[in-house]
Amino acid sequence: MSTIRRRLLSDAMKLFDMAVMAFAFALATVPALVVTRTTSMAVFFSMRVKLENFIIFFGLLILWHVLFSSFGLYASHRMSSRATESAEIMKATGVGTLGLWTAATLFHIQMASPAFLMVFLVISTGMLICSRLVLRMFLEQARLHGRNHRNVLIVGTNRRAVDFARNLQSHPALGYRVVGFADQSWEGIDQFHESGHSLTCDLEGLPDFLRKNVVDEVVMALPIRSFHADASRVAARCEEQGIILRVPSNIFNLKLAHSDAEELEGHSSIKHYTGVNEGWPVVMKRVLDFWLALAALIVVFPVLVLVAALIRITSPGPIFFTQKRIGLNKRKFSIYKFRSMAVDAESKMRQLEHLNELSGPVFKIKNDPRITPLGKFLRKTSIDELPQLFNVLKGDMSLVGPRPMSIRDFELFSEDWHRRRFSVRPGITCLWQVNGRNSIPFERWMELDMQYIDKWSLWLDLKILARTIPAVLRGFGAA
Repeated sequence: MSTIRRRLLSDAMKLFDMAVMAFAFALATVPALVVTRTTSMAVFFSMRVKLENFIIFFGLLILWHVLFSSFGLYASHRMSSRATESAEIMKATGVGTLGLWTAATLFHIQMASPAFLMVFLVISTGMLICSRLVLRMFLEQARLHGRNHRNVLIVGTNRRAVDFARNLQSHPALGYRVVGFADQSWEGIDQFHESGHSLTCDLEGLPDFLRKNVVDEVVMALPIRSFHADASRVAARCEEQGIILRVPSNIFNLKLAHSDAEELEGHSSIKHYTGVNEGWPVVMKRVLDFWLALAALIVVFPVLVLVAALIRITSPGPIFFTQKRIGLNKRKFSIYKFRSMAVDAESKMRQLEHLNELSGPVFKIKNDPRITPLGKFLRKTSIDELPQLFNVLKGDMSLVGPRPMSIRDFELFSEDWHRRRFSVRPGITCLWQVNGRNSIPFERWMELDMQYIDKWSLWLDLKILARTIPAVLRGFGAA
């Protein structure tokens, strides 16, 4: 697809998306009016549109446009799957609906009831996904009939180059045509020829080939470390002639990490990371953490006061227990808990090491003699952990995340893969808490933390929070 046609299609998609959002907004008013019965349909259609309402709605359109652009809805999705594109749309419309709810709260828009927001979300998401699927089907059919093809030259003849070519050839709907391979003769060239491919040109003849042939993209499959000078010259030739250059991001053969290209102060780089470490979902996680923690503190404030008084009455010493823990990327912070042990508990820990009932570096005794009578109840009910809501407000912790480790436990870690748990913010609850807590072995605990990091989503956080409440009530695995 030419640059001009691609730009026209992108602009048409932007206009269509805004029309969809406006249509979803208008259509959502119908069931909202029926449910709330705030006004009759006749009165509704006789209402005048105020300038203030028009400005608010225009501002929402701008917000939706910015959100959709930031979520990559107008980037090329030729190489991405339908599921990936649909997931991006659902994220964008979800945040867009949240923006509508925020505007309704700020400007007192009575029509924006829960029913209205739900209908708006369903209609906007459904229409946008359907429109993208129809567009994708149309473009794929066009490519299958010889239209909108892109010619690709692959530089390199190693296994990675051959696998890349086979992947493109096995998906003709993508519209990529491999026009050939460019490389020097090397010890593996016979194996390359056995795969059924042949050299189009060598590296010396590559610039001349680019000058005289139709090449839309060049894929760099040379070993970058061994052929850095050659790869640099190829990249320079592509830049001079305005040809797209693709470099496989996983040049280190990483098994878990995702890759993203980004620009840092004018310098392009490829970022490898595990889990989700930025973007709107992470922002939303922090927003939910703050407001849910604040709401929880308001609700349990009488409990906090009562427990503080009981601790003061039943046991000499401070009400709260603070300890240095290991947080995000091994940052140290002070965790807050209600004191459930005697004041000199930490000094007696070495004397009790031989009684440790858990595997791995963590320390736990079911009938720990250092625990006070009240402390046993607080631990059984997890009430001792309520002050950690203040850690969530401060940003040291999240509501959901791997449990923060003490410095003593951290220093006893023997496997580096265990330390990946520190790549996300620690939390009050996680999969470990809802799957048995202290009743499961240390290795399984670490595996659950890795599972949480690799499969994280806001929906997963909400499910864990919902499962935490019955787990706490049962006291399963608590000690």
